Amino acid sequence: MYQIEEPTYFYYLAIIPAIFVLFLLVLFWKKRIQKQFAEHKLIEKLIPEKSTFKSFLKITVFCFALFFLIISLANPKMGTKLETVKRQGVDIVFALDVSKSMISEDIAPNRLEKAKQIITRIVENLGSDRVGIIIYAGNSYPLLPITTDYAAAKMFLQNANTDMVSNQGTAINEAIERAITFYDDNEQTNRFLVIVSDGEDHEENTLDLAKEAVEKGIKIFTVGIGTAKGGPIPLKEDGRVIGYKKDNRGMVVVTQMNEQILRDIADAGNGKYINGNKTQETIASIKDILQKAEKNEFETKQFSDYEDQFQWFIGIGLLLLVIDLLLLEKKTKWVQKLNLFNEK
Repeated sequence: MYQIEEPTYFYYLAIIPAIFVLFLLVLFWKKRIQKQFAEHKLIEKLIPEKSTFKSFLKITVFCFALFFLIISLANPKMGTKLETVKRQGVDIVFALDVSKSMISEDIAPNRLEKAKQIITRIVENLGSDRVGIIIYAGNSYPLLPITTDYAAAKMFLQNANTDMVSNQGTAINEAIERAITFYDDNEQTNRFLVIVSDGEDHEENTLDLAKEAVEKGIKIFTVGIGTAKGGPIPLKEDGRVIGYKKDNRGMVVVTQMNEQILRDIADAGNGKYINGNKTQETIASIKDILQKAEKNEFETKQFSDYEDQFQWFIGIGLLLLVIDLLLLEKKTKWVQKLNLFNEK
């Protein structure tokens, strides 16, 4: 397992192609200047040992040397031991609504992006808790199994979009049903399900499933995204709005947040409803809930004893620099003696 201590140094890798392009431009300029003074055959007679191949070889070796030296600045580290660590915390699963109504822009930038911002900020504030992510629309799918890898959680969350679930609609019951089987029954941790949605639920058995989840030891909290006034659902092409979703009568569909169903689900799930339109207040509410929750001990495996590996890259880089210094831009004599092209 690897870690990168200073990944910002990777930006310096852009220097390498720039150097190579500059070399090609200088080479082209030299060739053009030489043609102004003499023909190609005459130049070969005047500087018979000049090797274009060696020039390319030198710049290639130099660029590789620079590559390894930049990697050494980033300081890769390798985990040398996998150990089991005991931690205390809760299991918190986020059920993210990715139905088409979530791209309505009644909340800036839109409901889905607002929801992802909230979940990301909550994950960043977690201590030793475990996190999992479910996405749902007409169906539900696991996006990330329960884990302590917060970096992975944020990465998967960033890529969540409305195209991930082909069966459209909004079925919160699907998310709850998925969550009931999502937790590890062997781990006796406090279990929280946080549903982030605009509340447009098209199913009837949602409250019954919420009560069933409580029986399984799961508390359900709901976070509402959107406004009562609502907004249209934009249709985009190449990032530009080309129209709005319409119903069978040709009227523009206006999607509104259904706050009441979210309150009912939270009540049935022995949890709490939170209005998610104000990011800071939402994060503070969830953080307070998790801090007051009873923490249970669980085991997790992680790499430890990360050791610096930069010295290997410095060594290779310096070796290549020495080779570059020793390489001359002259034809190699023993290659010339082979006379591979039978030249006289």
